Amino acid sequence: MDPIYARIRNRARRVALSLPMPDFYKDFPDERTASLQIFQTDPLVNEIKTFAYRHLNDDLGHGIKHTDLVALDTGSLTLIEGKKKGLLPNGPNGLPRAVRIGICAALCHDIKRKEKDHAKKGAIYARQMLAGYYPLSTDEINDICEAIQSHTAFKDDVKSCDSLISNCLYDADKFRWGPDNFTDTVWRMASFFKTPLPRFIEFYPMGMETLRRIKKTFRTETGKKYGPGFIDAGIAVGEEIFQIIQAEFMDSSFSSSP
Repeated sequence: MDPIYARIRNRARRVALSLPMPDFYKDFPDERTASLQIFQTDPLVNEIKTFAYRHLNDDLGHGIKHTDLVALDTGSLTLIEGKKKGLLPNGPNGLPRAVRIGICAALCHDIKRKEKDHAKKGAIYARQMLAGYYPLSTDEINDICEAIQSHTAFKDDVKSCDSLISNCLYDADKFRWGPDNFTDTVWRMASFFKTPLPRFIEFYPMGMETLRRIKKTFRTETGKKYGPGFIDAGIAVGEEIFQIIQAEFMDSSFSSSP
């Protein structure tokens, strides 16, 4: 990572340390624990994890750490929302199956992150790879690929749907647009694209406005309740770090050495 962006990221991480734990994690610890158990021990999930990790890297801030967090939150949201939909705690089409498929979809959602239309291309590639190589039914593959294809925001060609898996993955991914955006993602992206700091600053207000817009896009009942809190926390970090950048990092005498 570019030394300047690495130093700004470190400052942003210190700012984020003052934030309280998101209410979502306070209110649903049991669902988080259950999701983690499936994430760590389910044989199918571990197979998909091995496949997905081969296609992930941290260059754009959407690597393994990001993917794991999205997967865990997708599992939690699927448990919460699945219960509301009346899914049974057992049976072939019950909650465990839904959580397992949700986590698998989340693990694969950014496997084509560096490519244009990454969600659509990721869904196509996942369908090719999952069919015939993994113990998944056609319906399960359809659920995974639909969720991958519809996880991006502000895309006119993404149709809204009533898919539990798709909506939970979308919301879990957008939770990461909160503090994570400023403790890792934006600095990796700026460094990867070799964006000069003055140009980064020029587009900073536009990026903050995008965060404000994302608050209205959450799809599940739980996401609509808790998602804006993640985004507000991210905005708070973003506003403070913007002032720090202007005060400390735009000085022409600043050295980029570590």
